[in-house]
Amino acid sequence: MNSFRHRHRSVFRVVRLPALALLITATGCSSADDSASAAVPSPDAKVTELCRNLDKVLPGKVDGERREDPEPASALTAGWGSPAIILRCGVPQPPKMVDPEVAGGHDPDAVAGGVNGVDWLMEKQDDGGYRFTTANREVYVEVGVPKGVDSSGVLIDLASAVKKAIPEGIAS
Repeated sequence: MNSFRHRHRSVFRVVRLPALALLITATGCSSADDSASAAVPSPDAKVTELCRNLDKVLPGKVDGERREDPEPASALTAGWGSPAIILRCGVPQPPKMVDPEVAGGHDPDAVAGGVNGVDWLMEKQDDGGYRFTTANREVYVEVGVPKGVDSSGVLIDLASAVKKAIPEGIAS
């Protein structure tokens, strides 16, 4: 079954995840924001190359939604549907990734887990959506999932591309 599972690594400790399953399935109705725009990250050349490789293997559909990239156009960003699911590659490490409250399972708005071989930090956003950031990969990839979208389906659809293009390791 495609679900988050327990993993322990020295860089990022994955915690017990019953709350994560609840948060993923408890996403609400819909978002009023239809705009498809995304800030383009500014990583170094090595990270940019890995992000370009990811862009080449990203699926044409995510959670049943057709790919419609945000503005400004960049190989470091991708989008699907409206309201848009937005992927940004080469983002900085999120502060919650090293927060001991998250690692200890004591932060109700941020939990860690894995889907189909890709580890993620999930952070609930103020607008009811979620931000997922890869962990234990050489590059941080962030996926913004709007309120009302099945986050588990999104992560399942993106896992193969992330595994193919972004090697396991420690992001610098």
